[in-house]
Amino acid sequence: MRHAVIVLAAVSCLSVFLHAQTADELVNKNIEAKGGMDKIKAVKSVRMTGKLNAGGGFTAAETQENQRPNLVRETFSLQGMTAVTAYDGSTGWQIQPFGGKKDPELMGEDDLKDLLLDADFDGPMVDYKEKGNTVEFLGHDAVDGDDALRLKVTLKDGDIIYFYLDPDTFLTIRKEAQEFVRGSVRESVTDLGSYKPVAGVMYPFSIAQGSKANPAQQTTTIEKIEVNVSINEADFAVPASLKHASKADAEKK
Repeated sequence: MRHAVIVLAAVSCLSVFLHAQTADELVNKNIEAKGGMDKIKAVKSVRMTGKLNAGGGFTAAETQENQRPNLVRETFSLQGMTAVTAYDGSTGWQIQPFGGKKDPELMGEDDLKDLLLDADFDGPMVDYKEKGNTVEFLGHDAVDGDDALRLKVTLKDGDIIYFYLDPDTFLTIRKEAQEFVRGSVRESVTDLGSYKPVAGVMYPFSIAQGSKANPAQQTTTIEKIEVNVSINEADFAVPASLKHASKADAEKK
C-alpha cells in the first residue's frame, strides 16, 4: 500500500510537471510566432491608428501609443471631440468630453484595469514569471467552431485572461478577460485576426471586442502600425492642472 501511494504521488508530480512544461512550450511557441523574443524586445515604442465601427454607421478614429516599459495613451475622436485615456507608469488619467467632462481627471482603480492591460508593452505572457503572473494549459477548445489551444493566465492582481491560440500558427485568436471589481466579475471577449508583420513582429490588424454573448459588439480595423517612433513622454504625463489640483487638496487637508 505504501509503495502504491509513493508511485501515485510520483505520477501526480510528473503529471503536474508535464502540464506546466506544456504551458511554457506554448508560451514560447506564441512568442516565436510573433517574431521571437529578440525582435519583440527590439521594439521600444508603437503607434497604432485605425477606425472603430460599433454598428449602425457609427465610426470613430482611434489611436494607441505605447512606450516601454509601461506607458500608454489612447485617443478616441468623433464629431470634433477627442477622448483621452493615459497611464504614465504610476497614475492613470482621462478626458471624457462625450460625458460632458472636458477637463482631465484621475482614473479610479476600477476604470484603470483595462488600461493597465494595454500598458503591458509585450503582453502578460512575455516574461510572465517576472511579472508575477502564472500560466496553465487547459487543453483544446473551440473558437467559432475551430480548434484552439487554451491557456489560462492569472495576473498578479488575481484577474484572469484566457488566451486561445491557433494550433497551426500559435498566434492568439481570442482573449477572454475576467476582471474582479468590487466583488463582481467583469467579463469581456476580444477576437484578433488579420496578422501582418511590422519590423519582424506580427500584429493583429483586425480586433473585435464585446461580451461572450456578442463578441463582435465593436470592431477596430487597424490602418497603420509604426514601431520605434518618437513619442513625447509628456503626452503620457498627468496634466499640470491635475497635479496642481491634487497639491491644493493635500494642502487643505
